[in-house]
Amino acid sequence: MITFEDITAAARRIEGRVLRTPTLPSHSLSKSVGAEITLKLENLQAVGSFKERGAANKLALLTPEERARGVIAVSAGNHAQGVARHASLLGIDAVIVMPRFTPASKVTRTEGWGARVVLEGNNFAEASLFAKDLQEREDRVFIHPYDDDAVMAGQGTCALELLEDAGPLDALVVPIGGGGLLSGMAVAAKAMRPEIELIGVQVESYSSLSAFPGAEVTPCGGATIAEGIAVMKIGRRTHEVIQQLVSKVVVVSERDVENAITLMAEGAKQVTEGAGATGLAAVMSHPALFAGKRLALPVSGGNIDTRILANTLLRAMLRDGRLLRLIMEIPDRPGVLADISKTIGEAGGNIIEVSHQRLFAAPSVQAAELEVMIEARDPQHAEQITEALRGHYVVRRV
Repeated sequence: MITFEDITAAARRIEGRVLRTPTLPSHSLSKSVGAEITLKLENLQAVGSFKERGAANKLALLTPEERARGVIAVSAGNHAQGVARHASLLGIDAVIVMPRFTPASKVTRTEGWGARVVLEGNNFAEASLFAKDLQEREDRVFIHPYDDDAVMAGQGTCALELLEDAGPLDALVVPIGGGGLLSGMAVAAKAMRPEIELIGVQVESYSSLSAFPGAEVTPCGGATIAEGIAVMKIGRRTHEVIQQLVSKVVVVSERDVENAITLMAEGAKQVTEGAGATGLAAVMSHPALFAGKRLALPVSGGNIDTRILANTLLRAMLRDGRLLRLIMEIPDRPGVLADISKTIGEAGGNIIEVSHQRLFAAPSVQAAELEVMIEARDPQHAEQITEALRGHYVVRRV
């Protein structure tokens, strides 16, 4: 198992190459969730993720002969960018294998750090098989995203900084994908503050440790907004550390993660990807477990697609009643739309979108169907707007 000395050595090795990110209390989040929240802002790293730490440490440890051979990694996101950036800084030739359907923005960012990107395979498993074959053919050094002692030690530097900068803490709440971040942070935390509790978080569709401390289970897989931790089976080395040092694993739903992304943006003013919000999602969805505790959450990454972020915020507003979608049957005559707009405006609502249908949806040739999306202050305000319209029209809220 990696040691605390491995982590302190990694910290010295990567100093100046990786940002010492801020560790900040969030009074807004603390008030919202009923616990004292401290954030470690790894979303502010140059590549937007903690993955830089492990990549920087691993690459710095390569021998001159290994550097001359070049490196290869397989990743659909943050690990790819971390390896690409630090290989470039060290003058090492890097190849990153990504699945064919990796979003173009991630491919572009990885290439922008100087790596050669190869798109191969319809999923991560197929891309991994191709990467192993290419590694052998080109005699490159494989950089594993998590199940590697040097990578784990590099990730552990996150806890080293956090605990040096934070006040008293009861627990660290850390996302689990392959387990590199949690295992590294656990070793550092237990050495510095033996009394601190380590709690891991997985998303439902990739919850291989849902029976923890029991045996691993086979997760269902599939699409998830927490794609950074969409790992079917954690690493062997990381699992050994987690079994020894972690007290519990919490599972969160897709909706929990979406709500956490929204609260992080609105409350802490931080943009985070799905994986980076899972710590907050755990605190929000398991209030009895965390109430009143002093908690630190690594915001592990901020690389979320802009469209997904926008849709997530809008979905959350719709769920909590700040966006309402109304369908109205209205008479097809001049002035009706102006009257509806005036009624909404006088009630304090803000019209976001309007769809007016005469031909296909209306029950009568003398009528029309109007669909309106409206922004409200809160659920009570939304109900007031709805009732103001119901005084004049047939209104259905969806």
